[in-house]
Amino acid sequence: MKFSRTLLSFLATAGLQPVFSEPTKEPDPAQLTIAVASVFEQLHYSKQRIDKSLSRKVLRNYLDSLDHNHLFFSREDVDGFTSKWAEALDGEIIFGRLQAAREIHGVYRVRVEEYVEFAKGVLAEEPKLDGERSIEVNRQKAPWPAAGEEARRLWRDRLDSELIQERLAKKKKGEPAAAILKRYDQFLKGIREQKPEDVVNLFLLSIARTYDPHSDYLGKSDQEQFNISMRLSLFGIGARLRSEDGFTKVEQLVAGGPASKSGKIKAGDRIVAVAQGDAEFVECVDMALDKVILMIRGDKDTVVRLQLMPVGSTNPSERNVVELVRDEIKLKDGEAHAELVEWRVPDGGVLKIGYIELPSFYRDMTQNGNNPEAKSTTRDVLVLLNRLKAEGIDGLVMDFRRDGGGSLEEAINLSGLFFKDGPVVQIKNWNGEITVSKDTDTSIAYDGPMVVLVNRQSASASEIFAAAMQDYGRAVIVGDSKTFGKGTVQQLLELSRVVPLLAKEPRAGAVKLTIQKFYRVAGGSTQLRGVESDIRLPSSSDQPEIGEDGLKDPLPYDTIRALDIEKWAKPLYLGVLRERAEKRVALNPEFGYVVEDLQKVRKYVDENRLSINESVRLAEVEADKALREKREEERAKLQKVPDPKAYRITLDNARAKDLLPITFVEPKVAKEGEVAEEAPAPKEEKEDAKEFKTAPLRYDPVKEEGLNILGDLVRLLAEKGRGR
Repeated sequence: MKFSRTLLSFLATAGLQPVFSEPTKEPDPAQLTIAVASVFEQLHYSKQRIDKSLSRKVLRNYLDSLDHNHLFFSREDVDGFTSKWAEALDGEIIFGRLQAAREIHGVYRVRVEEYVEFAKGVLAEEPKLDGERSIEVNRQKAPWPAAGEEARRLWRDRLDSELIQERLAKKKKGEPAAAILKRYDQFLKGIREQKPEDVVNLFLLSIARTYDPHSDYLGKSDQEQFNISMRLSLFGIGARLRSEDGFTKVEQLVAGGPASKSGKIKAGDRIVAVAQGDAEFVECVDMALDKVILMIRGDKDTVVRLQLMPVGSTNPSERNVVELVRDEIKLKDGEAHAELVEWRVPDGGVLKIGYIELPSFYRDMTQNGNNPEAKSTTRDVLVLLNRLKAEGIDGLVMDFRRDGGGSLEEAINLSGLFFKDGPVVQIKNWNGEITVSKDTDTSIAYDGPMVVLVNRQSASASEIFAAAMQDYGRAVIVGDSKTFGKGTVQQLLELSRVVPLLAKEPRAGAVKLTIQKFYRVAGGSTQLRGVESDIRLPSSSDQPEIGEDGLKDPLPYDTIRALDIEKWAKPLYLGVLRERAEKRVALNPEFGYVVEDLQKVRKYVDENRLSINESVRLAEVEADKALREKREEERAKLQKVPDPKAYRITLDNARAKDLLPITFVEPKVAKEGEVAEEAPAPKEEKEDAKEFKTAPLRYDPVKEEGLNILGDLVRLLAEKGRGR
């Protein structure tokens, strides 16, 4: 194996010989560091060398991973670290020396001790929460404070802001200060309990994240948590989590899980505290990810409460509490499903529209690809599509708005259902080789008008499908300004399997590294830029912070050679469709609310300031509450357009004689402290159910407008076909 010989030679030149000893409790940190660095340098897509440039980035990432909000280290601390290590970390990494990681972590621990001691003094005083003071909400790009008075002023301002936050949560006198101190005591306790291997793991993770945001080092316990999260049969809330800047961030919701079904948690939300049932919340900011996951996971039918910082909130101090009942996450809940919608168009006619929602690109990897019983996204969609065609649909909407990706093979095969044959995606390996993945089946499962709904949560395989439909001119892409922009492929390598030096080190962990990059048939990568919508609709998820370009150190966008393809013969009339959609959007109050909220979000993000005046903060909370109430009143006064007649189609009832009717039910108004339901999740039907209940279409204006756009396309094609 070429890689093994290279690595052994590399280790020998470093003065270390591969020793195959009996398994130890933890692998030797020096050997582990050398192995991880060598794997990334040799196998990562970017082929980035461990040099002075990478050295500076690793130092930055390590400092940010410890002190993400630039609160604990002083400017003098960072200057000292930079002077000593910025140009030297490459040599430390290559030779497996961990003095820098341990030294910096030691200073960090001292600064946290000092901060907690300072907090006890400040919170024992009577605070002055008036005046015109404010804090920077996000200090990740702010300079570290100078030691002494500047640092103490920053610390006091942060503590006073937290005190206001606790008071706004309506805790009794004396309780806010106690709650903050308890939180910091727990934080400090966690740091004191960190083991030497925890420091090593964090440093190795900083090296991995320097290569790109999807690369990781997973210690043995992290690897076990990752394996559990990849299995769909587990007890929990059904969310893929990641550690980012001290927060536990919701990366992706598992279709059919409690989090997804609640409709109250979104990708990008950050979990700041966890509570078991009615017990008190436990702060989890700066807590190790595996510990947070252990708090969230639990027995079936037990209650866990999450305190969230909602992504894209118009108020940076906003906290939402979501109560979830843990359940077993099953593949069945994540299957494709469909609706048959009888959609009324402006001339009074009714169109039959098929609507298929795909939560992920799933595939049973343990079964032979020719096994007709093996689980397959493409097979399942074909079953739904055949029933919809049997019902005589005039057009089709494919909804990928919550689809974070999955099987590449399924993305290729699914694309092939909608055009004759040809290339679907180009893939470039880390060694520069380009392969073209094609659909070779000349049959077409559906040749009618089609709209594809996407947003910034549509990633990876979803983007491959949307890009192919756009490049072939096969469908109209509708939604956010663009999709997520993840155009890379990762591979998980267990170090004990690929590094001879660690062959007998069962606790060496694993690396997840990027090895390939996706490109459209038109030549552009889906990396960073994603797939731009043909028709853009206002959406709460359409924010720069959501997507690949909101992550640190993403791989760049680039292009390769475009391929010759046979485009779809029928026109899409994009100009006419866009003009009509813009007129409807301008008249739809729900889109107006979204635009208003997005403007407020951008204002808060750009200003990046939060008042430390309690009266001002209370007024902001009351203003948000009044705005929600005002909107509810406006909605109540509007003449409600009757929802269309619609039917729910699943894989279980796709061949049944009668379809399951959908009943549209008004959602309950969110109570104070709860999360407002913008588009409440549907209630899963029981096997013997007589109806399927979901919220009225107006609560999902993007879906409603997607149906309108498809209706326009169907009629335009019919009119042109008649020569009008």
